[in-house]
Amino acid sequence: MEHQTVTVRQFFQEHASALSIKPIAGEANLERIIREPTVNRPGLALSGFTRYFAYKRIQVMGHAEVYYLRSLRREERIARYAYLFAYKIPCVVFSRGLKPDREFLAAAEQAGVPIFQSPLVTMKFINLATLALEAMFAPRGSELGSMVDILGVGAIVRGESGIGKSEAVLALIERGYSLVADDVVKVSLMDGKDVLCTSAELTRDHMEVRGIGIINVAQMFGVKAIRKRKKLDLIVSLKSWNEVTDVDRLGMEQEFVKVLGVDIPHVTIPVRPGRDIARLIEVAAFQTKLRKSGYNAAEELNKRLIAQMAETPAAAPPVPEK
Repeated sequence: MEHQTVTVRQFFQEHASALSIKPIAGEANLERIIREPTVNRPGLALSGFTRYFAYKRIQVMGHAEVYYLRSLRREERIARYAYLFAYKIPCVVFSRGLKPDREFLAAAEQAGVPIFQSPLVTMKFINLATLALEAMFAPRGSELGSMVDILGVGAIVRGESGIGKSEAVLALIERGYSLVADDVVKVSLMDGKDVLCTSAELTRDHMEVRGIGIINVAQMFGVKAIRKRKKLDLIVSLKSWNEVTDVDRLGMEQEFVKVLGVDIPHVTIPVRPGRDIARLIEVAAFQTKLRKSGYNAAEELNKRLIAQMAETPAAAPPVPEK
């Protein structure tokens, strides 16, 4: 699991369009680090109360802050700006298209703090920026394998090189399902419970098929054959038939593997010539979907057997011969 370090530059480059932010000053200081995945309105700090000032966050200046500062004398404003910039804040964003005064820009320039402006209403900017920061700060990692969206079930197919992963994934795509990532799946933890998967930007839409080479899945099968990101619901491990010695024939015990600390259902499929691996992966995904809805075929069959055994009268003991 990787611990994220987010800079103002990364935040600006990834979300400038969605948040409609543009730089006003301090573009040379974009490497400042954002240490907490949310934003703060510095009204109390500007009024002089800095005991609980959340200075590690992006600072947002709205109507309340700007008009409060305008009500102060110039000397008082300069003193309040000194309070604010005495802390190592990452950057300041003026919402609603509001503009900082010259004294604010001078104090920010001296402290090396970038200043941005956004036309968005303050609360809308705060909501969108918080969501963006939570995604950027989410724990991340990678999983070896290929991921397919099978009727809403995100399944990673993994196994040793040459076991048939690519062929199985290709067969699933031909059946109308969507490729999320090939060979390496990038994973991130959202809300502490959901593992979100995507592919590397460089290899998106592409997959390697042994003997053929690199193919463009979107160009070959259409845009519906690609999904940019998907929640992880299942991991399927392909293993050689001879390596799988202990197989649960009924499926009573469900296996799990941990991905970023989250338990993900796991299925091992033995591979040998003649088996339709793509169909088995498809059925495993359907089975996962049914289990999530509360239905378990193995448990149902087990209950039937127990009920039948309870209804069948016990055989009478043999009568001893005289």
